Amino acid sequence: MLKLQHSLWIAVVLSAALNAPAQSKRVSDLAVGKLLVAPRVAPDPNFAATVILLVQHDGQSTVGLMVNRRTKIAIARALKEWRSAREKSDPVYMGGPMELNGVLALLRLATKPGDAAHVVDDVYLASSRTLVEKALAAGTGPAEFRVYLGYCGWGPGQLENEVELGVWYIFSGNAGLVFDSDPASLWSRLIARTEQQVARNLVPRRGSCCFATWK
Repeated sequence: MLKLQHSLWIAVVLSAALNAPAQSKRVSDLAVGKLLVAPRVAPDPNFAATVILLVQHDGQSTVGLMVNRRTKIAIARALKEWRSAREKSDPVYMGGPMELNGVLALLRLATKPGDAAHVVDDVYLASSRTLVEKALAAGTGPAEFRVYLGYCGWGPGQLENEVELGVWYIFSGNAGLVFDSDPASLWSRLIARTEQQVARNLVPRRGSCCFATWK
């Protein structure tokens, strides 16, 4: 009887984990510096298993970069027309499906570089070619500098609607996650956090019982 009860409990936890709530699913928590994490079953295959850093969010539009889509294409090859990129063997990232010819970069610096926009912690967005080329010429490594081709974009109210429909989990971002050393596993680790959270929420308190007694 106890074994059966225990097995049923595990089954409920595992089943609920598939639809586990993240740290937040509130529209009000959308902001620059937040991370959007796709659920296990994403409605749009373009965003399956993605982690997106919001770099712009206002009443007009929202822009994000996929921080876990590292490619095998070297910066030197992707930006072969840029003289400053010729010696860069670090890979570029796919920032999103929109405007794949566009180049954006994330920098991790102690002070704000030029006209870069602050994102979170010591992370800044470089959207001008001048600033990106400066970082390339400085020889900044992948732990502080990453180049993205394309971006993710939403029109007014579009992302808010998706969040209300449960399309995204919202996590607080930080420099460590944005510049994670193993971006390929970042999504699975963040999804695991949601499943661990739901499991903790479902554990019965002492003196309570979740199942009827089996006879």
